[in-house]
Amino acid sequence: MRSVWRSSWALVVVLSVLIAGCAREAQGPATGQLTLTGAGATFPYPLYSKWFSEYAKVNPQVRINYQSIGSGGGIQQLKAGTVDFGASDAPLSNEELKSMPGPVVHIPTVAGAVVIACNLPGGPDEVRLTPEIIGDIYLGDIKRWNDHRIAAANPGARLPDLPVVVAHRSDGSGTTYIFTHYLAAVRKAWADRVGAGKSVDWPVGIGGKGNEGVTGVVKQTPGGIGYVELAYAVQNSLASARVRNAAGNFVKPTLSTTQAAASGAAEAMKKDVRVSIVNAKAADAYPIAGFTYLLVYRDQANRAKGEALVKFLDWAIHDGQRLAEPLLYAALPPDIVIIDEAALRTIRFQGKPLLEK
Repeated sequence: MRSVWRSSWALVVVLSVLIAGCAREAQGPATGQLTLTGAGATFPYPLYSKWFSEYAKVNPQVRINYQSIGSGGGIQQLKAGTVDFGASDAPLSNEELKSMPGPVVHIPTVAGAVVIACNLPGGPDEVRLTPEIIGDIYLGDIKRWNDHRIAAANPGARLPDLPVVVAHRSDGSGTTYIFTHYLAAVRKAWADRVGAGKSVDWPVGIGGKGNEGVTGVVKQTPGGIGYVELAYAVQNSLASARVRNAAGNFVKPTLSTTQAAASGAAEAMKKDVRVSIVNAKAADAYPIAGFTYLLVYRDQANRAKGEALVKFLDWAIHDGQRLAEPLLYAALPPDIVIIDEAALRTIRFQGKPLLEK
């Protein structure tokens, strides 16, 4: 009897395992998930991180893994085909577009402000800086915080007798692209001696990797000054400078002043989304601002991934925009959402659009 019982029990166990295996096979993989990979800009990372976690709730079948390695790194990984999308605050130049394996579509996602963050113990809560002062600091011509040029822009303020410790990005960076394009636009000496780009030959300063790295240098260094995205400055309680804009007003970097800088860009973006909004003319515009972009190949090699990618992008430019403002990014104006919608309809697999109309 015992041997019969054991045989019957063994048969039940085997049948249970087989039935469970068949059920799993019918249902597909255990997770049933598709993973998209991306890499690039640190500038929008606080928002993108939120987007990816929220989208997982909307569409549990899709997971998005993102490496915040800087715009330059994201472009290189997209070019190498090691990621499904890149992210950059610097749009690809015509030369860069030609060097890519296939046509690349730029999707503007939000606009953000590049803050001049300062660590001034004993100094004013908000220092005021002109374009000339910022340029001279980064050229190494202003070496102390109580310099007469800074004092002239801050009448009555007590400026500390501290050395100016400049921080800049050490990696290829879209934040650097925005900042150096601003300097080149407002300071001829900068345009002539240094120029603009994702990386430049810095005359002075300490390098930090990512917005996180520059934030860390400024936060830990009395007299430190660096350029970082607004969310990083706020989250790390860094004082940010008021910067004189094209209208002559000293403007604080805020959500509303960033929106003012972005609001006039739609007309130009109808022709080409790769526009600059630095030194915008609006009276209340913060002058160091820019759009950030997700970069995808127009012709997708994998249908399932391509469909998942365009569905996420469609969600990001619509429902995802409500998450931008709480994290201090300027949501896309309606006219630019329409431009993005048209761009998404160009993404295809084997010649057929992937976005359902």
